[in-house]
Amino acid sequence: MTEIRIDPATDMLGLIDIQPCFMPGGELPVADGDGVLAPIDALLRRFDHAFATQDWHPPGHVSFASSHPGRAPFDQITLAYGPQTLWPDHALQGSAGAALHPRLDQTRIEAIIRKGFRRDIDSYSAFFENDHATPTGLDGWLRARGCRRLFLAGLAEDFCVAWSAADALALGYQVCVIADATRAIAAPLPDGTTTLAAARARLEAMGVRWVSSAMLAGDG
Repeated sequence: MTEIRIDPATDMLGLIDIQPCFMPGGELPVADGDGVLAPIDALLRRFDHAFATQDWHPPGHVSFASSHPGRAPFDQITLAYGPQTLWPDHALQGSAGAALHPRLDQTRIEAIIRKGFRRDIDSYSAFFENDHATPTGLDGWLRARGCRRLFLAGLAEDFCVAWSAADALALGYQVCVIADATRAIAAPLPDGTTTLAAARARLEAMGVRWVSSAMLAGDG
C-alpha cells in the first residue's frame, strides 16, 4: 500500500452531505450510509483543513417527486437544465434530517456549503448547481486558501460525490475519492449496470484516483 502524505498547505478534505436524511432511517437512505462516520471522524483528525456540503431544500423543491403529480420517486424527467431524477422529500431546510450529523466534529470544518436551496434547480455538485453554470462559491474559497488537491468523502458516491469530483477536476484540482469513507445508491440502469459502476467508469476516465483512509498520513 502506497502512503500518501497529506500536505497541510494545499490539501483539503471535502465532506459531502453527511446528513441523517441520507442514512438508515432517513428520508433518502443510502445503504450503510452511517458507515462513513467512523472513517470520517478519523480523517478529520488527520487533515488540517476541511469543508462540508449540506443539502438544503425548501418545501416543494423541483427535485421532489411530490412536486410532480403522477410521478414517483426515482422517476426520470427533463427540466429546463436537463435530465432530473425525482427523489422523496428530503433535506428540508431546518429539519433534523438536513442537519450535519451530530457525530461530525464541526470544530474541524472551516466552511459549510449549502446547496439545493433554490426551489427550481437541484444541486448535486459541491461546485455548481445542476445547470452546470450557477456556482456555489466553493471554488473561489478553495483558491483563496491555496488548495490544489481534494480528498472527497461522503454520500452518495455515485451522485453528489461523483458530480463534485468531476467538477473539481474540470476546475483544475487533483481529486481523490476516499473509498472506505463513501457509500453509494448503486441504482440499476437500463444497460444492466448501476449508477455506481457508471460513475466510477466516468471518473476514472477523467483522472480521479480512489484511495483508502489507511493510505493517508497527516499530522492534523
